[in-house]
Amino acid sequence: MLKEKIVVITGGAGLIGKEFVKAVIENNGIAIIADINEEIGQKVKEELSSELNSSNVDFVKLDITSKDSLKECIKYIDKKYGKIDALVNNAYPRNKNYGKHFFDVEHDNFVENLGLNLGGYFTTSQQFSKYFQKQGYGNIINISSIYGVVAPKFGVYDNTSMTMPVEYAAIKAGLIHLTKYMAKYFKGMNIKVNTLSPGGIFDNQPKEFLEKYKNECLNKGMLDKSDLKGTLVYLLSDMSRYINGQNIVVDDGFSL
Repeated sequence: MLKEKIVVITGGAGLIGKEFVKAVIENNGIAIIADINEEIGQKVKEELSSELNSSNVDFVKLDITSKDSLKECIKYIDKKYGKIDALVNNAYPRNKNYGKHFFDVEHDNFVENLGLNLGGYFTTSQQFSKYFQKQGYGNIINISSIYGVVAPKFGVYDNTSMTMPVEYAAIKAGLIHLTKYMAKYFKGMNIKVNTLSPGGIFDNQPKEFLEKYKNECLNKGMLDKSDLKGTLVYLLSDMSRYINGQNIVVDDGFSL
């Protein structure tokens, strides 16, 4: 499906990012782990190379909020591979005050987190699309969320310390519309842009939360991190050539 495609995955050393990297390698593509944490990134590269018995994985240190870092990343990949087929915007930078309850969020932290995340996705897309424009083609996939589509179902968080951060809702909703904006802006440039919006991913959340969450779904409930791989591969492949400006929701019906 992805033979010899060069795919850059920001935040590629994280929970979901690592699965995306595996999906690219498993489909004969070359996955570039672009992550701000060099130690973890190199470790994931070595682990996956050994696990999958493949050399089709690379690492480059990247800060998605830095234009200089992005330019160096693109320069490195272009020099080594001669092309970049796709960008998966998956990183999730945030400050130490991210994730507080609504009435406890300070203006400065709200603005900073939107700048780090949504701003980082914008800057990353901007720099890569400049490269794609010169190259003559490109593919950008933004990782959003069901909570960029529907209002939070706050009841699933009752009796837990968890909440659905207001910054998250603003970032993810903004990202879906940024996708549409870019897809339209790139008309005639042969650059497609789509969004993948997952439901909740299992990460050892409290049992009570998991049960309430599952009651809102149709069959499975919380997704496994590997459940997004098929949709990602489809969006990266030539089979989705004319899917452009769309948001594909993978959530077992949670958002219905």
